[in-house]
Amino acid sequence: MAALIDVRDIVFSYGSSTILNNVSMEAPDGQFVAVIGPSGCGKSTLLRIIAGLIKPNSGVVLYSGKEVTAPIRDMSFVFQDFALLPWLTNRENVELGLYNFDLTDDEKEAKANEMLGRMGLGGFEESYPNALSGGMKQRVGIARAIISSPRVLLMDEPFSSLDALTAESLRSEVMEMLLNKDISVNCIVMITHNVEEAVEMADRIVVLSDKPSVVKGVKEVTLKRPRNTHSRDFVRVMDEVYGMLTRKAGTA
Repeated sequence: MAALIDVRDIVFSYGSSTILNNVSMEAPDGQFVAVIGPSGCGKSTLLRIIAGLIKPNSGVVLYSGKEVTAPIRDMSFVFQDFALLPWLTNRENVELGLYNFDLTDDEKEAKANEMLGRMGLGGFEESYPNALSGGMKQRVGIARAIISSPRVLLMDEPFSSLDALTAESLRSEVMEMLLNKDISVNCIVMITHNVEEAVEMADRIVVLSDKPSVVKGVKEVTLKRPRNTHSRDFVRVMDEVYGMLTRKAGTA
């Protein structure tokens, strides 16, 4: 399967500290890729490099064979902390995903209202983010990211700010939308530190070491969807990923 996103030998340093050390990975077209590793290992930094938001010291990110040097329209970003503008209504926040699109204000409003309805937020279009729960805020963030029908969806620990039950519910909703083709993206790259979340959602899991981060291994997840998180096969895959996380880099 061809790589839609090809990350090659990325090095990123902050001052004298090396965060990412020759990190290479691929995100094939049609796959959900999770990147997992210890806190502070540079996972979010890697995602921002993929998005073209920050530049590495060396190495390259290719999207459809072309180097990514700045943000591109084909990629959308879901932030861990929601990143909603509090002075805009929920609808107006979602409309930001259509910035620079050749649409009238009425067309943008209609699309945003439709997307909020699909995310279960009908009736909250003219409310402000401070009136929403954490789960509802992240629904707005996801709506903003997917309203432009991006080819690639980049998600930076999108469920980590939510309580366990809300996170589980929203994960299930996102997966249902993906399986039903309600979210029309070709590829997803998600940052997480949650092994169960990675195994539940991803086709491929890229495991990073502690910083200076290297890729410790890649696990292909072939379990049938929707996945039973209590099945023996699911637990077995989780154990394998835990083993990759806890194994020292460079050891078999």
